[in-house]
Amino acid sequence: MEAVEATARQPRSDSVRNRTRILEAAEDVFGCEGLSCPVDTIAERAGVGVGTIYRHFPTKEALFEAIVLRHFERLVELSRAAGGDPDPCEALFGILTELAEQAVAKRDLADALTGAGIDVKAAAGEMKQELQDALEHLLVRAQRDGSVRGDVSITDLLGLVFGACMSAERFGEGAGSPARMLAIVCDGLRRAD
Repeated sequence: MEAVEATARQPRSDSVRNRTRILEAAEDVFGCEGLSCPVDTIAERAGVGVGTIYRHFPTKEALFEAIVLRHFERLVELSRAAGGDPDPCEALFGILTELAEQAVAKRDLADALTGAGIDVKAAAGEMKQELQDALEHLLVRAQRDGSVRGDVSITDLLGLVFGACMSAERFGEGAGSPARMLAIVCDGLRRAD
């Protein structure tokens, strides 16, 4: 009987697929057209009806929050998976590269959410802390391995990564790409021999 109840609570595969398509479409549409675009545009891009969107997300705010959470969930999963990498330094730097790429790629969406008064930090909630914890685990492993400086905290690390991304964006192409800026940061994080 318990197995039947557990199975009954699992979302149908088409429901999960529709939710994923809605989130992907909404992320693209909001990033390109802003948050004021009609839900019809998202439904069309996702290949679902408007009613399907409202079944999953009763308000646009719920959709915004789901996009933010999805983004953080992916980063947490990648960071945790990297925790088992045999090379702690390369695992850490690989995740930092992913963070930088995502920060740049999702900049339009983040700006649109912030411009609409959505508190991205609040929407991320516990996921933000989970991401920070997973990154700190990677940092500590790399420090214990002796490949990363021991005097760097997780706060320092996050400040350096996001500062490099913002600097590259602010000063344009002449300042170097975010990837180049991050490479310089990573070189500075390596323990000198």
